[in-house]
Amino acid sequence: MAYNEELATRIRSQLELFKEDFTEKRMFGGLAFLYRGKMTIGIIKNDLMVRVLSHKMEHELAKDFNRLMDFTKRPMKEFIYVAPQGVTTERDLLHYIELGLEHARSKF
Repeated sequence: MAYNEELATRIRSQLELFKEDFTEKRMFGGLAFLYRGKMTIGIIKNDLMVRVLSHKMEHELAKDFNRLMDFTKRPMKEFIYVAPQGVTTERDLLHYIELGLEHARSKF
């Protein structure tokens, strides 16, 4: 399964702004970006995949281009998909990177 290479390039550029050490791993048929081994964000086909703290899920799901991640045909806890229209600007993308990083940091 292919993933959006342009979005991957945009994510890599944004991650350079952080002092954190990120790694990349192929997951879910796409590409995931991990912080200290914890998934933060990723790409499946053209959608951005984001880990979100449970108390922020309702707010994020209220946005027009966001939906529950249902990769297994069932909603996955603390995961959302963001359609391409939801990450048209670098500011939008940075917001989701920060959400994913916040989730990963909460695990330590």
